Amino acid sequence: MVSSTVSKQVASKQAASKQAASPTPAYICPYDRTCTYLGQAGIDLQIDPNVLRILEQPRKVVTVSIPVKLDSGEVEVVAGHRVQHCDILGPYKGGTRYHPAVSLQELSALAMLMTWKCALLGIPYGGAKGGIAINPARYSVGELERITRRYASELIKDIGPEVDIPAPDIGTSAREMAWIMDTYSMNVGHAVPGVVTGKPLSIGGSKGRQMATGLGVAIAIREMLSERGLSLAGSKIAIQGFGKVGGAAATLLHEAGAKIVAVSDGGGGIFAGGGLDIPALKQYAARNNRRIKGFPGGEPVSNWELLALSCDVLVPAALEDQITEDNADRVQAQIVAEAANAPITLVADQMLEERGITVIPDILTNAGGVVVSYLEWVQGQSYVFWDEERVNQEMEGLMVRAYHRVSQKARELKIPMRRAAYMLAVGRVAEAAGDRGLYP
Repeated sequence: MVSSTVSKQVASKQAASKQAASPTPAYICPYDRTCTYLGQAGIDLQIDPNVLRILEQPRKVVTVSIPVKLDSGEVEVVAGHRVQHCDILGPYKGGTRYHPAVSLQELSALAMLMTWKCALLGIPYGGAKGGIAINPARYSVGELERITRRYASELIKDIGPEVDIPAPDIGTSAREMAWIMDTYSMNVGHAVPGVVTGKPLSIGGSKGRQMATGLGVAIAIREMLSERGLSLAGSKIAIQGFGKVGGAAATLLHEAGAKIVAVSDGGGGIFAGGGLDIPALKQYAARNNRRIKGFPGGEPVSNWELLALSCDVLVPAALEDQITEDNADRVQAQIVAEAANAPITLVADQMLEERGITVIPDILTNAGGVVVSYLEWVQGQSYVFWDEERVNQEMEGLMVRAYHRVSQKARELKIPMRRAAYMLAVGRVAEAAGDRGLYP
């Protein structure tokens, strides 16, 4: 586990100046980056360093060995992880990703981000994240099912509808959630639909879940533009990433009249100054193994070039650390909406701020997914299910209220939106920690 000295740093800074800024290193690992944002919130809110010592470390980290029999008959052993950061506000909540880059450091950072995301949106959850360091494309469906079920069985004591509720993430989908739900249910002896969210509708999933994160992104951008006297109609938007989040956001923004001038995936991107035909692009990708390379309705552009395109809004919706000190000075958008988790490094974030570029932080922009996961959990616990219109209305209400709380705080204190968001989120968790007290 990553060690951290945030509490000591915060205590000394509180004794000095509230506005004192610590030097930012050229590179900081994902977990330490989240601790830096926590530390700044601690300074801003004058939080007791003893509380920060609790919040800066995951409460529990589970690593399990997963032996799987491959179709060839060979047995392969992979490691699975689940990081549970904080349950002060309620059960742990977070996705499960299958990706070669999965590490405890990354999962710890993402679990902490989920804690702040849930707190910011007013959802009674704490943060968690799980994953297995595999490339799912290398495995057959049968192999993936065996890996998933063994992973779930190893976590039986650590997940549950009142304990920790996994959801899909990179490399996983409703299919994997169904396998986890079934494995858990078979072990406890009865059906437990609330053990996961993002599952198929046939076993208690929620309508609206597939587009939820993308819808949340579109709502955040819409509210930001509206505050500036602008609208989505006619706005030029570039989106890095055309998967679950980026693809959904592109579709919804296009339907609202925005010009999606560029999108990209792992194989590169497509640019069209007058706006891409997103429905045609989605059909092309569906016929082309989900790849957009070669789409005839635009010209090729690299992921690096996409980030530097002239546009009104830039939406990084891929992986972490896409905007760094090496390319932040080339960003031309006036608004960057973080649809991915932690797509901007600390140094790059400061560079964008100094250039007057507004960043809508990830814990706000991409919160639509966890909001609808919460709504799915509520429906599953009550066994009363809603239509898609009500789900979207409930989600939009939570997103809009959270956006304006952050925006108002940022204007009042004349600080960036990220700093305002962390003050609100960390403040809520810290207050709850104080009210609950410390169990001996």
